[in-house]
Amino acid sequence: MLSNIKKKDLFIYLGVLAFALIAPNVFPDYRIQFTFWLVLIILAITWNIQGGEMGYNTFGNIMFFGVGMYVCSGIQIGLFFDLAEWTVSGGEKTFVHTPDQYFQGLWVGLLAAAIIPAIIALIIGYGVLGLRGHYFAICTLGIGIASGEVAGGIELIGAGQGMTAPPWPKDIGGTEYRNEFFYYLTLALFVMTFVFIKWLYSTRFRLVLNAIRDNEDKAEAMGIETMRYKITGWVISAFFVGLAGGLVGNIVGYIEPVEVAFDGREMGVFMVLMCILGGKGTLWGPVIGASVFHIFKESFWSFFLGWQYVALGVLIIVIVVYLPEGIMGFLREKKPEWFGEVMDEEDRKAQVTLD
Repeated sequence: MLSNIKKKDLFIYLGVLAFALIAPNVFPDYRIQFTFWLVLIILAITWNIQGGEMGYNTFGNIMFFGVGMYVCSGIQIGLFFDLAEWTVSGGEKTFVHTPDQYFQGLWVGLLAAAIIPAIIALIIGYGVLGLRGHYFAICTLGIGIASGEVAGGIELIGAGQGMTAPPWPKDIGGTEYRNEFFYYLTLALFVMTFVFIKWLYSTRFRLVLNAIRDNEDKAEAMGIETMRYKITGWVISAFFVGLAGGLVGNIVGYIEPVEVAFDGREMGVFMVLMCILGGKGTLWGPVIGASVFHIFKESFWSFFLGWQYVALGVLIIVIVVYLPEGIMGFLREKKPEWFGEVMDEEDRKAQVTLD
């Protein structure tokens, strides 16, 4: 049975990867949408570490996303030009990166976009993760909002008017080549994130997070250093979310503090909603939730323009009322055999009676 499950999982992994590799070439006009689909999955599966596995519903991951944007683009610029002059003069109108400068700055910037948010998570984690329940949620919500306001007051990075990211070098192809490059770079980040988190969930680390979620006081009484595990989980999330932010900053080309980088109203809420939709505390739930949510979101913005937030609000209500356990929870209840759970005849009769 175990070998069959592994084969089944392998087919699923290969199928998802094959779709991700082929889809942008089959539907080239939707390459940007596919890129943001992968970004949303990364945000969802990293948020699930705290919100799903550990039971700490955070709205603060948007801070790591925005910091990653500013750090990556800031380093890409600062390695070769004066950052203050770039933001004052409009950047790309005055300064031009050579292809070597662009890619050298991109790799260094992405590395810093992963490390610096992780360091920030480590530093503030000791204070913030001491809170629990709605106190923790409100605190992290304040952190996300405050981050945008702080960034809006720093002149070096353009203050409230924002800053432009380094433009794609004209010598190595146009917009189509640029979009293809960033799509496959985002795909590589998605694979790296998913593989790492899948491995992480196969270790004792996941069991400890679940123990914290179920009863943190008992976990501490058993000798588990809960604070160390909580901070480690947040640092891991910050690492991958910061990387995603660095990529998105280059993809959109313009970084504004409140509406783009630290957009808690959209991206901050989307992380939570996608996990709830797919199923918190599962590996595949955030992936499924992000995929379904992205389809709905793009449809709303295409067919309900002007009413898209109303439609999104209705979707949130439907999810909370009718799918509190998410899509994975619904499927596990209706089709337990899909998850390797065997029901005896008595349980099956009871299930039919409940239905």
